[in-house]
Amino acid sequence: MLFKIIKWPFVGTYMVKWQSPLTELEKRDWQPITVKSKSGGTIQGLFAAARTETAKATIVLGHPMKKEAKGYFLKNGYTDLLRDNGFHTLIFDFNGFGESTNGSFSYFEDIIAIGQEAKLIIPHLPVGYHGISLGAQWSIVAFADSKHPYEFAIVESAVTTPEEFWFRYPFAYKMLKVLNCLMPRYARKIRVIDRIKDAKNLKSLLLIYSYADELVSVEMGERFKRNSPVPTELWTVESADHVLIMKSPHREAYKRKIISYFNKAVESIKQP
Repeated sequence: MLFKIIKWPFVGTYMVKWQSPLTELEKRDWQPITVKSKSGGTIQGLFAAARTETAKATIVLGHPMKKEAKGYFLKNGYTDLLRDNGFHTLIFDFNGFGESTNGSFSYFEDIIAIGQEAKLIIPHLPVGYHGISLGAQWSIVAFADSKHPYEFAIVESAVTTPEEFWFRYPFAYKMLKVLNCLMPRYARKIRVIDRIKDAKNLKSLLLIYSYADELVSVEMGERFKRNSPVPTELWTVESADHVLIMKSPHREAYKRKIISYFNKAVESIKQP
């Protein structure tokens, strides 16, 4: 209950009862996944197999700060795109969102826990990640932990520090400042622009940003690229709002880029 109260100024509006966008027939394709996270939350996810004869990898999708939580990827065509192109797909709710129980602010622990579960489901295939906004920011913190299983990742619309996002929201920003004073070590631990310097296990990274994004800037992506210790590409679009590239004029180029990156990442792992 304490975590729920503290988190309310930041994500309280989005912690609502989850409504599945899947039909009863579509639900047959998806296997429910439950995993305990060190954040304290019980994480709920859905796993679906690739629609191709052979699969290349398992991709875990980390959702933005939206009421639909993991349903964001179902509603916007990400899961169909990946499954049609040979990738097993695992979507999940961060703790406190969707069907997952509430835990601490350590959303990076949810990403590690669900990734480890993805590896257990299909042990012989590599595990990749695609996170957007909330799901991107916290993935960078997760990548600094040697226990994470991801070998390649797309980080889309990630903010470089919490302060650079929350300053637009006065009450949440003041609360963030208080929390930083009370927990200085934790504040340093989740300072995203610093954590990317400690990225482990990744073979490559793709950063995606939009010049029209009103909440995060391409300059943030440039800073991440400069500080990344792994081969990193920055790919940008001109005119997409925050977390809405899939609904923008760049939709088809965006889809091609996602699949191209994942295909190349898998091939590079196969090479001796």
